[in-house]
Formats: sequence, C-alpha cells, structure tokens
Amino acid sequence: MMKRVLFILLAVTAIIAGCGKEDTQETEIPKLLEVELSLTPDKSEVNQSITFDARVSQGDEAVADADEVKFEIWRSKDEQHEMIAAKHNKDGSYKIEKTFDQEGTYYVYAHVTARGMHSMPKKEFIVGKPSDPEDGGNSQMENMEKDKDSSEHDSSEHH
Repeated sequence: MMKRVLFILLAVTAIIAGCGKEDTQETEIPKLLEVELSLTPDKSEVNQSITFDARVSQGDEAVADADEVKFEIWRSKDEQHEMIAAKHNKDGSYKIEKTFDQEGTYYVYAHVTARGMHSMPKKEFIVGKPSDPEDGGNSQMENMEKDKDSSEHDSSEHH
C-alpha cells in the first residue's frame, strides 16, 4: 500500500513538473518583426526606374518566408493607390522596380505580414519637382485637442 502511494505521488510530481516546463516555453516573447524600407535612387526623374526594397528581419535572422509583402504607392493627394506584390529576392530582401510618368511628391507603404506580425513603414519620395505634400493627418486631431483645451479653459473661468 505504501509503495502505491509513493508511486502515485511520484507520478503526480512528474506530471506537474512537466506542465511547468511547457508553461515557461509558452511565455517566451518573440522578437519583433523589423522592416527597413529603402529606395534607389531616393530622388529620381520622370521615366527613371526606382527600386523599392523592404528588408525584413526578426532579431538577427533575415525573414525569407514572409506571408505577404506589398508596396502601396501613390502621388500626394491622389486617391488612386497602387498595390504591387513583391517576392523574396535574397537575405530577407523583397524588391520591385517602378517608373513614374508624372513629377511630384509620392509616398510608399511597405505592407509586410510575416510570422503572425504586420509592419508597414512609410517613406516619402520625389520624382522630378516636388508637388504639395499631404497633410500630416494629425491636423484634425490637433485642432480637436486645441478646441478641447480651450473649452476646458473657458469652463474653468466661469466657476
């Protein structure tokens, strides 16, 4: 009888110890997905080819197995955005080439999905002469904050 109790206690202890090891492995935090977006050349002329390169890494490792890499490109203040898929080149590098037939200020997002994460760095670039850049996108929020601050200030004066 004593041997059975001892055996059951050892078995339960082994199961609990095994579960504890699995828990510590699950709490390991994966390294962030990093995307370095570059353009060559960074300023070009009309009808000159530009190479867009997204270098994808996680920690010290180049990511050659990204689920999706797309470049979203548009001219400033233009509603038409072009999405171009890129394939892995080498060493975590995903590239496309494109030429532009209109001068102006342009933008590119690299949409990268890999290993359960998503990253989308953005760059501004110029073809020929720059056009008016887009608003930073925060101007409405900044105005709302200013209005909020001034209304709080006004209401505190009335008390």
